[in-house]
Amino acid sequence: MSDVRSSVLGGSYARPADTSARIQFRRALTLTAMTLVMPGSAQLVMGNKQVGRIAVRVWLGFLAFGVMVLFMLLTSRQGLLSLALDTRLLTIGRWVLIAGAIAWVALLIDAWRLGRPRELARRHRLWMTGLNASLCFVTAGTMFFAAHLVAVQTSFIDSVFVADTVSKPQDGRYNVLLLGGDSGPDRSGLRPDSLTVASIDRDTGRTVLVGLPRNLQDVPFPSGSVMNKQSPHGFDCEGCELNGVNTWANDHAKLFGEKDPGIKATMGAVEEITGLKLNYYALVNMHGFATLVDAVGGVRMNVKERTAIGGIGSPIRGWIEAGDQKLNGSQTLWYSRSRVQNDDFSRMGRQKCVMNAMLQQLSPQKVLLNVEKIATSSKALLTTDIPKQDLDVFVGLALKAKTEKVSTVSLVPPVIYTGNPDFKKVRTLVDGAIAKAEGNSTAKVGITQATLSMPSTTDDAKDPRKANQSADLGATC
Repeated sequence: MSDVRSSVLGGSYARPADTSARIQFRRALTLTAMTLVMPGSAQLVMGNKQVGRIAVRVWLGFLAFGVMVLFMLLTSRQGLLSLALDTRLLTIGRWVLIAGAIAWVALLIDAWRLGRPRELARRHRLWMTGLNASLCFVTAGTMFFAAHLVAVQTSFIDSVFVADTVSKPQDGRYNVLLLGGDSGPDRSGLRPDSLTVASIDRDTGRTVLVGLPRNLQDVPFPSGSVMNKQSPHGFDCEGCELNGVNTWANDHAKLFGEKDPGIKATMGAVEEITGLKLNYYALVNMHGFATLVDAVGGVRMNVKERTAIGGIGSPIRGWIEAGDQKLNGSQTLWYSRSRVQNDDFSRMGRQKCVMNAMLQQLSPQKVLLNVEKIATSSKALLTTDIPKQDLDVFVGLALKAKTEKVSTVSLVPPVIYTGNPDFKKVRTLVDGAIAKAEGNSTAKVGITQATLSMPSTTDDAKDPRKANQSADLGATC
């Protein structure tokens, strides 16, 4: 009879020591699981109840904060971005994460102690020790990594967004001058070879890119400005073109008596050319741009024409072949800046296509997985007067812009001749592009079909210069 009972009940009556060992093992597992799900609950049950109450209250506070974040994500993304980009809150959050990691590990170790490991069977003791060690490593590692990401984010914001002057949108749009250039021993100062105004609707994020040729001549300056006094009839000196304004102003800095006279002078010229009041500028160092592209794992481009690598003051070192390509940082840089076997206007079109590709392909997942590389490269990449107070606004606009078509207008022949530009016509074209992007089809702005039309033939679509004229940049690139 005893043999039958032993068989049916798994030996629980025949081997009471085994039953006791299994109960102790389950208790130890339960205490660890409780600490993992709700830190402090194990202490409430079997340990120091005061410590348990404090830990549970803190944990419930974290859960309440998580619910609040989820609510803001669904109802007020702008408010959530404001919190996520506030460096004071980020610093507090970093130390909270570090303290939380240490406290959680301490509670897991205490839960292991409460499980009475010395009374466990040897195999159970080994299991519990390994499990607790793994959980300590995973929980602490995750929270320490999160604290590190917060520290990287804080350092990046504090290093790059140092301006403190906030500029309000103009006629419902933010207008930002994007400059791309690089200096070197063979160059006199930094001459921005890429000049683009991004005009962004503050409500929808719909963006119009206005490309300005670097060799635009006789550019005007605002009335009463230092540059206007020095060049009242436009920037008409020998070899003086739009991309030389920055160098000229920096070389004559004493005339201005202010910081960054070259950037301010260039912004003034662009405002007079386009008729748009600029809010901010962002200067991109081209070599830093290559590092950024590598940091996010490259960018996929539909290369319209075979493009040379090198060849600007140096031998051609290779080629980027036409077709669908995933370009690394160096290739993307040369695709953006090469003008071997083509011209500045082709290059302007390719630059817009690269901007559009980066906007569409830079997902939150890529940013999260490569945040340190992106932050490091961006410190060397970007100089801007966008203040940290407005950073949440532009992050929000970037998220909106991902779902919108990017429009473009460029001041290129045959519509605008760079050697003798019609600036009244330029402003009309810019106004027309913005009106069309906003869906204002009745605006009397004289939009020309040559400037704001889609490529009409297969051959046109293969021409990268058509990115300058397309009303839908994504369709052309």
